[in-house]
Amino acid sequence: MVITRNTGSALRATLIAGAALSLAACASHPKPAYPTSAPAPAPAPAPGPSRPSAAPPREPVSQAPLPGSERDFTVNIGDRVYFDYDQYAVRADAAPLLDAQSEWLKRYPAVQVRIEGNADERGTQEYNLALGARRANAVREYLVAHGVAAGRITTVSYGKEKPIDTGEGEVAESHNRNAHTAIVSGARMQ
Repeated sequence: MVITRNTGSALRATLIAGAALSLAACASHPKPAYPTSAPAPAPAPAPGPSRPSAAPPREPVSQAPLPGSERDFTVNIGDRVYFDYDQYAVRADAAPLLDAQSEWLKRYPAVQVRIEGNADERGTQEYNLALGARRANAVREYLVAHGVAAGRITTVSYGKEKPIDTGEGEVAESHNRNAHTAIVSGARMQ
């Protein structure tokens, strides 16, 4: 087959026309416009016997702690008692909180706790570790005496190593003389 100049021009013109038609076929068309007016209100129900709705109204989500959770213990019971300077005897004002802790722990027998004894920064490290241990053991003994199984409670002393109040003066020091009841396992997940 011999291609002449006119045949080559015609072939080129055909190819160009085919490409143009292909592009035209792929071009997007404008989207149809739909009316944007608000829908007509639904007609009022006919008078007569009332019908139950398809779904009851939803109750608001409670923000209360899940019973048996660590948050429940911390928020509703309390997890820290305080001690006088250089003392490890449980104070009278700590007894109601420790009573509540023992009742909560008896209600949730799978919960294991650790009593963390703490001291203020006065005194040597060794002295404060010993004082923190005596404070943790005093809380443990109180809980055991009020019906919590001894095997569910461990103790540790942090001495002056983990202050909760880094301020200065008697107020900060009184915050740091404490025993913290920490839940280590068995609580419900919030």
